Amino acid sequence: MTMSSPTDSVTVLTGMYAAEAEYLAAGGPGEASFDLLAPFFASDVELHQADALPYGGTWRGHEGLTRFFLTMGQVWETFDMVEQEFLATGETAVVLTQIRARARATGRELSFPILQTVTVKEGRITEVRPFYWDTRAIADACAASAPTD
Repeated sequence: MTMSSPTDSVTVLTGMYAAEAEYLAAGGPGEASFDLLAPFFASDVELHQADALPYGGTWRGHEGLTRFFLTMGQVWETFDMVEQEFLATGETAVVLTQIRARARATGRELSFPILQTVTVKEGRITEVRPFYWDTRAIADACAASAPTD
């Protein structure tokens, strides 16, 4: 098993988050090229989003991430990473991110934390698992109509 050093994972994650900011500044999903982000992700990367979210499910490979970013762009008008803290580093890094977002369908604004485990192997991200405190609040904020229960 190949282990990444804490420095390797921090370097990869810092680079990826900077590339993501550049990607979004260049127009983001549907406008900017995923090529800005591709070097940071393994070709078989897996992103696991909670099923209760409008963008829930498992997104695989660079094509999957491209579709994920398009879906996120359809759901969120803004999705700003206000603050990030690296809680653990190594092959599996843990990142706490404070988000401020505005839902496209409703205009509702939310602030919420996401805790992510991110696996880095051989200098590339191979798996991302975000954990949300309240998926219901996020799904409700993004729903074009009010929840029925």
